[in-house]
Amino acid sequence: MTGAACVPGDLPSSRRDCGGNHFRPRFASADGVRAAMENNRFETPVTVKSGAEGTTQLLRTVREASDYLLNNWPGKRSPKHREALQACHDALAGDKPAMTARRAFIAAAREVNVFVSDKAPA
Repeated sequence: MTGAACVPGDLPSSRRDCGGNHFRPRFASADGVRAAMENNRFETPVTVKSGAEGTTQLLRTVREASDYLLNNWPGKRSPKHREALQACHDALAGDKPAMTARRAFIAAAREVNVFVSDKAPA
């Protein structure tokens, strides 16, 4: 380490090392962002009941599942609901796979009887 001290918020340069705390961007390029967004697509969509009339809605992505949890959730906001929201948030941030969010969403949807199917539509 050279004589200059690092201040919080400083990025280490090739001339100065701040004790090994290196800033690393989550995605190095727009291609990385695009790849992460594509990875948030469910391999098999989830079908849930939507609205009081019992129509169904097909959720294909983590974003759609998160939106449903936030804006269309018919039941109580239970621990399973919070776990599903957290799993969706983690998947959108690139910290967890979409499959984890999908499983948590299905568990929460079953709890409030809005789950219809986790099979591919015919």
